[in-house]
Amino acid sequence: MATDIIEQEDISLEDNQLVCVITGEIKKAKPQEFNLQSIALMLNEEYGFDLADMERDFTISYNDPDTNKIKKQKLELVVFEKSKPHAQDYIIRICIVLDDSVKVTDKKKGVKPTLENAMGAVESCEFGLWANGSNYHYLQKEDDPLGFDYEFVDLSDFPGEGETLDDLDRADRSSSKKPANDSLVKVFKRSHDYIYGNEGRKKDAFWQLLNLIFCKLYDEKRKFMPSEESYRRKFWVGVKEQNTEDGRKSVAKRIKGLFEELKADEIFSEVFDGNEAIGLTDKGLAFIAGELARYSFLDASIDVKGMAYETIVSNTLKQEAGQFFTPRNIIKTMVEMMNPKENDRVLDPACGSGGFLVMVLDHVRKQIASELYPDLEGPLLTAKFNSLEVNERVKTYAERSIFGFDFDPDLKKAARMNMVMAGDGHANVFHVNSLAYPNWEHPDEIEKIETAMKKSLSKTEKVESQMNDDAREKFDIIFTNPPFGAKVRVEREIANQYFLSKYSDAPEVLFIEACYNYLKPNGKMAIVLPDGILGNPNTLPVREWILDKFKILASIDLPVEAFLPQVGVQASLLFLQKKTELERQLAQDSEEEDYEIFMAIAEKLGKDRRGIPIYLRDEDGAEILFDVETQYLVSKKDRELEVKIRREKLKQLDDDLPKITKAYFEFLNETLS
Repeated sequence: MATDIIEQEDISLEDNQLVCVITGEIKKAKPQEFNLQSIALMLNEEYGFDLADMERDFTISYNDPDTNKIKKQKLELVVFEKSKPHAQDYIIRICIVLDDSVKVTDKKKGVKPTLENAMGAVESCEFGLWANGSNYHYLQKEDDPLGFDYEFVDLSDFPGEGETLDDLDRADRSSSKKPANDSLVKVFKRSHDYIYGNEGRKKDAFWQLLNLIFCKLYDEKRKFMPSEESYRRKFWVGVKEQNTEDGRKSVAKRIKGLFEELKADEIFSEVFDGNEAIGLTDKGLAFIAGELARYSFLDASIDVKGMAYETIVSNTLKQEAGQFFTPRNIIKTMVEMMNPKENDRVLDPACGSGGFLVMVLDHVRKQIASELYPDLEGPLLTAKFNSLEVNERVKTYAERSIFGFDFDPDLKKAARMNMVMAGDGHANVFHVNSLAYPNWEHPDEIEKIETAMKKSLSKTEKVESQMNDDAREKFDIIFTNPPFGAKVRVEREIANQYFLSKYSDAPEVLFIEACYNYLKPNGKMAIVLPDGILGNPNTLPVREWILDKFKILASIDLPVEAFLPQVGVQASLLFLQKKTELERQLAQDSEEEDYEIFMAIAEKLGKDRRGIPIYLRDEDGAEILFDVETQYLVSKKDRELEVKIRREKLKQLDDDLPKITKAYFEFLNETLS
């Protein structure tokens, strides 16, 4: 999907308003309205129905057989047959859209009195959806065998534009829908809540869901395996398979077998210990698999997958270990400004759940795709991100050049899973104390690091292949947000390894020196640091050491809400380049160094202290709307891809970081010219 802001419209919104994607009208921003907008975008991008063939708040009329009187029912959203008049006789999909407070079994607004009643009244409509934001119920209307009325059958999904139910059940169907908007986030949350609430697995709901997510990913990756010449998907649920005991058993057998294959696979065995099991009931497994099977995880954008994964991972890890994650817009800015290339070896020595590693992988993937398909752009280029040719080079790059270290073994596992979600799995993520390396009390893990480093060195320059396999002085770029704060202290035995420990034993200070040790001469680093290091009088020796060892490329001040609501800290982004010994000597011999440094202050990051999005506003404080043209791909029945365009009016986040990134590259161009 590609989005271009065309021009600013002279329209503004109040805080409690949004613009309907179907009508362009301003609506009150209520939970039900958000759900309706989400469903409309889902029908448009995922199912291929044109917005012009949809209508909201459409009233149907029907004859009530009990009273023999004409009754009316207002439907939240309907889809008409393509290019036909918006009349009741041409309705082909009915969507009842409510807010989360309405239960499926509600006597007035539940599935039966709303969706079944409406589908029964509209002869032309065979399929419908009832949704309240957290629950989605797909129905098919079938004629009663005795001819008296209709029967309504539960489905795991309904067909898109030009599709039939048989199309959804084809075993050779090579891919599922690409998730649009917040669809994947909702599917993950819906699935997690179902396991938590209906399967009696409150302690391991998160891990049970991850087992199935990785089953789905493994099934998609099978397309690229040499042994799978005639690929047939295994992670799928027939549209009516959930409705019978035999059907649910078939689903469970198919997917549990796939899980056993997965655990033995080279990529996935790095993530799993081998003793994991899918512990859901057949009914629960069929339900969750039906939810996940609708979407192609590999084709989803990194932002969509990242948000969905972090939604469930961050909640679990924060509860269990008090962890928090670097915001995605900060990670993106740091990666874009350092602009890693396919031949750069990258490390995050405090990688957490792998946010930097995943963003680097995505950044390089886009470069590779652009190089391989120079004539493509927009969504057609995006569609090639997971082509066989791109995947082969991405896999090679990741296993050769992306490294992550973390002291927490659970985060090591989370980072590896995140890399698999990003479309790889080969990244070298290790459980190690980066400050203690190479003198750590886990020799097996140190040996693994050095084996991976030897493999990486053997695939790069011949000069490097003659060097030792120690990870120090081997990396072109480092990205990191090291642990910092008054509660975090480094053991004296470890701290004593560092020159800077004379001035401070704070981990963020020692991490600067550790990163220096991991970098090659002329290697670069982008690091998040608390402002105290850069401003306090007692850290002057630390700043002098930085100036001696590094050339400062850029510095960006962040507002205090950067890491809120997780933690409140005043921090900056520092971009550094390791000097060669010759550069250090020349700098020491001259009275002062003379070079330009890019400096910026980010006042807005697109969110407030509570994490609520903040959008651009006009002089009167009202949110501004922009005319946006969104290009997206629809997969046709014959497997051809069609580029479609949707024009809509959208708000834009009030985030200074994209503007700062642009200004940085303008600064580089000016200094080079």
